[in-house]
Amino acid sequence: MKLLSPRHHGYIDYAAVVLLALAPLALRFGPVPTSVCYVTALAHLMVTLLSDQPLGAARKIPFAVHGAVEFALAVGLVAAPWLFGFSAETAARTFCVAAGVALLLVVVATRYTAGLVARPQPYDRYDR
Repeated sequence: MKLLSPRHHGYIDYAAVVLLALAPLALRFGPVPTSVCYVTALAHLMVTLLSDQPLGAARKIPFAVHGAVEFALAVGLVAAPWLFGFSAETAARTFCVAAGVALLLVVVATRYTAGLVARPQPYDRYDR
């Protein structure tokens, strides 16, 4: 059973972008993990804004594709400390792995096909 509707998923997406953008400042990451967090936050923000979901702005990307991109971002976050060589930085490594696992849980818990059968038209601003 999927727990998150597209609207709730959108709220979590924007919160994740803010968290990814503020964590390097709050936790004092080095330059490499800071760059990883900022690039991931920017990519996540762009995918969220372009997705066909109630909180998307342009609605150009199908919501299921949004889920696939989000899955890739989550796996990339989990692997980033070892791929980019900052696994010795405990705070950055722990944050990236925890954020990646949390994002994977959101991907697993979301109903990406909600409204596809019953709603052939894209979502409008008020989720009608």
